[in-house]
Amino acid sequence: MHILFTRPFDDSKELILRFKSLGHIVSNIPVIIIKKKEYFKVNYSSFNGIIFTSSNAIKFFDINSLDKNIKCFCVGNATEQTAKKKGFQNIYSAEGNVNNLKEIILQNFKSSEGKLLYVSGEIITYDLDKYLISEGLSVERLINYTSHPVEKFDENLISDLKNNIPDIVYVYSQNSAISFKSLLINYDLQNHWMNTNLMCISEKTSSVLNDIKWKKIFLFNPGEEEYLLYKI
Repeated sequence: MHILFTRPFDDSKELILRFKSLGHIVSNIPVIIIKKKEYFKVNYSSFNGIIFTSSNAIKFFDINSLDKNIKCFCVGNATEQTAKKKGFQNIYSAEGNVNNLKEIILQNFKSSEGKLLYVSGEIITYDLDKYLISEGLSVERLINYTSHPVEKFDENLISDLKNNIPDIVYVYSQNSAISFKSLLINYDLQNHWMNTNLMCISEKTSSVLNDIKWKKIFLFNPGEEEYLLYKI
């Protein structure tokens, strides 16, 4: 099969290598650019737990003064692996599902333990901090990166895409969906996807692309990409 990823290469490279090893043709067309966002100076000593809902949140976070034994909650395997590489020792992973992450945090962090620091991008799919606060926890959100759409693409890349429309497209955020849809419209590609399965990380993401005719739309959690290959 021909599989298309729409994330920056660094976020997709492990899956690209894995899918190529399975014999698939894999393309990567990043539709967003991730950039660091300056944030307030953090008094790490006032927090007893930290939450990361993406690898980028860890990548752009200054952890030099942070106790690596702090309780560290990660949304999935990729985020967990990034946290391990940064030296975190006490990691709880939800294997890609924010609903599971909510429960893991509530089971393993009590209000009596103090405050949680939630590190995320500017745009989030789910207001995790607000939910945890409603459950009685003290949470402070820190935004340390943002995303911008890619506005111009290499013409050869677009030509290759038109000549070999993918069987599967993975889209990982609402922003990515908006940018991908703009690509389809701007390069007159919106009517080429009736034989393509669209894989989206949430209903918010898929709703952006619902008016494009797809073979089928699937919702998935990060870490389930390979599993989905066997569902189509």
